[in-house]
Amino acid sequence: MEQSRGRKKALSGAEKLAARRRGGPEAILERLARLDEELVRLIDQRARLVIELGKSGQPPAGVTFADGTTAAAIDQLAEKYAGALPKQALAAVLREVYSACRALVRPLRVAYLGPPYSFSHLAAIERFGRAVDFNPVGTIAAVFEEVSRGQADYGLVPLENSTDGRVADTLDMFSRMPMRICGTVDMRIHHALLGKCPRSEVQEVYSRPQALSQCRNWLSRHLPGARLVEVTSTTTAAQLAAQKPGAAAVASVQAAVEYGLDVLAENIEDNPWNTTRFAVISRSDAPPRTGHDRTAILFQVEHRPGALAEAMNIFKRNRVNLTWIESFPVPGSDRAYLFFAEMEGHQTDSRLRRAFAALQRKALRMEVLGSFPATTTIG
Repeated sequence: MEQSRGRKKALSGAEKLAARRRGGPEAILERLARLDEELVRLIDQRARLVIELGKSGQPPAGVTFADGTTAAAIDQLAEKYAGALPKQALAAVLREVYSACRALVRPLRVAYLGPPYSFSHLAAIERFGRAVDFNPVGTIAAVFEEVSRGQADYGLVPLENSTDGRVADTLDMFSRMPMRICGTVDMRIHHALLGKCPRSEVQEVYSRPQALSQCRNWLSRHLPGARLVEVTSTTTAAQLAAQKPGAAAVASVQAAVEYGLDVLAENIEDNPWNTTRFAVISRSDAPPRTGHDRTAILFQVEHRPGALAEAMNIFKRNRVNLTWIESFPVPGSDRAYLFFAEMEGHQTDSRLRRAFAALQRKALRMEVLGSFPATTTIG
């Protein structure tokens, strides 16, 4: 009996020792290796299923293509299963898996306001992942033209900035070319001062006008003697900083990595909450309703007292909450204005359909630009 009790004690001690060993570094590394193999196996299974869906002829858009439901699905997964990894890191992993699997069925071509490693490029990567044929172009109009001609499946253009307001060129192109908004990317814009010389030796600072404007106070305090030079893009600025002695650039930290520059200062934007919202444009109809959607429209009313107030009253009567409204001149006209409006809800919602029907009867022009899932700010 005593021997039996002693054996039990010995077994209990051995179990404790084994438990400690299971938690040691070597055991953890073995478990990590097994998990890595399992991850690869599961990703391969997902890829094969996506290929199978692609062969079916009508695969769900959110699985293989890039409408707004894909980004919404990634956000929901990251929110639901967030644990040790930050939500943004988990979303980035999922986005690349989705992107790589989607490319097996139908590679996407995406036009954006370039060049590479501009903020538009970074926003396009956030939206589509890296397994995409990215097409950088020189102007916002060129992005619209690439999509309109079918040279790109999607385009990504800046829509508004929390510091500088609306992007007039984008709103103007919506008035000129029939295009649909099928998604948005809200990105926190963090500027850095990049260069190859110490900050004390910086004589010129290059960047886009908007970037220099967003860092105006920081630059005047820390580099009061430096000459500010406007260029076409933050990427061009980074290239110049890499080539010219005494030059620095206001650009992204990613541009520093790409062009071999030192980060002389980070987060130099005057407004720490500086955000740019980008629109994803396409020729296709709106993504399916998610329950957390936004809809954008373009309309023109008569140029007379009270005409705009009457239009706004239509939204009030139908309990439609407007989240943004902008006016801009009608191209080629004298004192005529178009209005760009964004609101809560999907264009298939009954209250929005009633409001649009009533507005159509009063407006000189009215177009639904699209519905898309509401997104959270990245960065």
